[in-house]
Amino acid sequence: MKRPTIADVARRAGVSKGAVSYALNGQPGVSEATRRRILDIATEIGFSPSSAARALSGATANAVGLALCRPARTLGIEPFFMELISGVEAELSARSYALTLQVVADPDAEIEVYRRWWAERRVDGVLLCDLRTEDRRVPALEKLQLPAVVIGGPEHTGNLAHVWSDDAAPLVETVEYLVALGHRRIARVAGLPSLQHTRVRTEAFTQVCRRAGLTEAVTVWSDYTGEEGARATRRLLSSAGRPTAVIYDNDVMAIAGLSVAQEMGLAVPADLSLVAWDDSPLCRLVHPPLTALGRDIPAYGAHAARLLLAVIAGQPASGTQDETAHLTPRGSTAPPRSH
Repeated sequence: MKRPTIADVARRAGVSKGAVSYALNGQPGVSEATRRRILDIATEIGFSPSSAARALSGATANAVGLALCRPARTLGIEPFFMELISGVEAELSARSYALTLQVVADPDAEIEVYRRWWAERRVDGVLLCDLRTEDRRVPALEKLQLPAVVIGGPEHTGNLAHVWSDDAAPLVETVEYLVALGHRRIARVAGLPSLQHTRVRTEAFTQVCRRAGLTEAVTVWSDYTGEEGARATRRLLSSAGRPTAVIYDNDVMAIAGLSVAQEMGLAVPADLSLVAWDDSPLCRLVHPPLTALGRDIPAYGAHAARLLLAVIAGQPASGTQDETAHLTPRGSTAPPRSH
């Protein structure tokens, strides 16, 4: 889909580009009837009057867009996104680019944001997060021909550039570590099941547990919030064959799980071992400090921003693998009492 231009408006209205400019900018030189017709046509084809000056000059917006389909209240306590955004912003500001951030309610609303940004020339490109399987945002961005980088992959990214990290290998490493400590009942509190990286982690967890002969391994899904992480942990620890180790898909849920275990009178790590993804400083501030899977998230964000700026500059879209998360054992893991 070709981005609409002043020339498109002029052609549809049967006037010169100068007349379109006068109409869009509220300047004299066209009749009121012609002005109204031009404005109506601009709206119809998705050309925003607010973008007229940039369109005439051919200037770029010098901004990158990031739309997040997450509740706004959770972003303030979600270390992963705060660290990711800090890396993106550091890279963009060094190149005199701004970051336009918008929270949306659902993928359809996110696609509409991309269309509006594209039509109004608010951004030169976008970063797409929380990749889903068969993600309809990908073909929408391809159709718009809006420069984009998917933070995720390597599957389901279409022809878009993407930067990704292996989510399977760290899960395998963690389960093997817990098995070596003597754990036989291992559970996982996962994130949203619709996300691609959740699916990859789930498959890896299921396969490594099967290879290790862990017949009681279980995965429960949550939404990354502390409330849901606590609820999932309470259910697991109240079950007949409660796990002796739990792996969480982020650190907020793991910290909530630690609190629940202590409320229920379980000693961590003697009665229950805990492992968190996304090794933020929070993992080292609780007692005991959490064993965690971590990598340099700000560097991940900076890498994605650099790749997007390259795509905006006209370089071919490519896929790049970033650093793989590594396991850092701390005080929240130990052999189970029965071992």
